[in-house]
Amino acid sequence: MLRFDIPPVWSNAVRLDALTTFLISAIALAGAPYLMFLLIVQGLVRGFFRHGLCPMHRVFTRVLKKLGTAGRQENAGATMFANKLLFIASSVATVLWLTGSVMWVVPVSVLMAFSFLEAAFSFCAACWAYTLWHRLRSR
Repeated sequence: MLRFDIPPVWSNAVRLDALTTFLISAIALAGAPYLMFLLIVQGLVRGFFRHGLCPMHRVFTRVLKKLGTAGRQENAGATMFANKLLFIASSVATVLWLTGSVMWVVPVSVLMAFSFLEAAFSFCAACWAYTLWHRLRSR
């Protein structure tokens, strides 16, 4: 479902959000899994409230607008869904890490893969799935 009750997001700010997710995930895999707490907070704020409340997203938007490279505005519904998945995956990874399981690397690796696709190629797998699900549901 398209979300018209919240402001749209700038496409390149969303790409920078994905790049941040990729970098934090890579650093976590390199030996700092406690950084996954940052992704939990980002996923919570951007996924369940709105992007405009996330300080990092606000900075990205402001800088990109000043540079004139903010891209186009997109409906926030699909990106909010993607951020809900970010919240879930980073929460699972953190719980697994806190319990001493080495399986925490699986959700972090998945986050790395999908956030790389978003940052590098503007392909949001969660957004695509969100749109497909709503199309099938409306038939």
